[in-house]
Amino acid sequence: MIISASRRTDIPAFYTDWFLRRIEEQYCTVAKPFNPRQVARVSLAPADVDAIVFWTKDARSLLPHLDRLTRLGYRYYFQYTVNGYGELFEPHVPPLDACIDTFCELAAKIGPDQVIWRYDPIVISNKTDAEYHKDRFAAILDRLRSATRRVVISFVDDYRKATSQFRQLAREGVAVRLTPAPAEVADLAEFIADSAAAQGIAAFSCAETLDLQPFGIQPGKCIDNALIQRLFGIRVASGKDRSQRPECGCAAAKDIGVYGTCRHGCRYCYAGSLKPGQPAPMIDS
Repeated sequence: MIISASRRTDIPAFYTDWFLRRIEEQYCTVAKPFNPRQVARVSLAPADVDAIVFWTKDARSLLPHLDRLTRLGYRYYFQYTVNGYGELFEPHVPPLDACIDTFCELAAKIGPDQVIWRYDPIVISNKTDAEYHKDRFAAILDRLRSATRRVVISFVDDYRKATSQFRQLAREGVAVRLTPAPAEVADLAEFIADSAAAQGIAAFSCAETLDLQPFGIQPGKCIDNALIQRLFGIRVASGKDRSQRPECGCAAAKDIGVYGTCRHGCRYCYAGSLKPGQPAPMIDS
């Protein structure tokens, strides 16, 4: 069984203490997103966990505990987002320099193969056009080139929970373009693929409806059974996760997060954010 920690919230950034308590108890309980009265118990015993995939924008809280996880027999890798949007789209994400420093510290600790860079999502707007993204991607790539072997991208989608945010952004003078011009997509995708390849980094897409393969970007698996086999020498089930979008290539996993509990406040996010002062409804037993 693969554990996803988590597509629904940033566990390393905000819920490391909760996660470590659950590791100590060797299980957690997770409510179904659309039927919260239905709660499932998920084993976190090392013998039951093939690998953990962490999703984060800020791993500082979890970093000091990774040696313990390794000693206990857990295998893991990170999907680590570094976009550098700042206040515009990511109001509570740490500053770009801090994000890059933590990413590099993590890669130095566990190896660049286990830290996958996500430049995701790509938001095309009047404030962040293709040239902006070329400059930003190149600047981040220059600092992460020795710290990762993969980069994952996708273009922003009009998620239901993000629609009101996009409307508010429009009122603030930020016009998000959910359907970029094909030539703009081609130019940017080719730039990303070529720039990454020049540093020995492979570029993949995440659940992308656009075909980016002609530009050198292959459809990816963020939860990747083949990568797990290569990293850890174990075979895991390769079946597609049917609970995800049709374009998603991920292998099946148990997600242990809770929607609406992230504190980053990203204005493009599908998972929802906590309001100021709102307690996080993570289930502890």
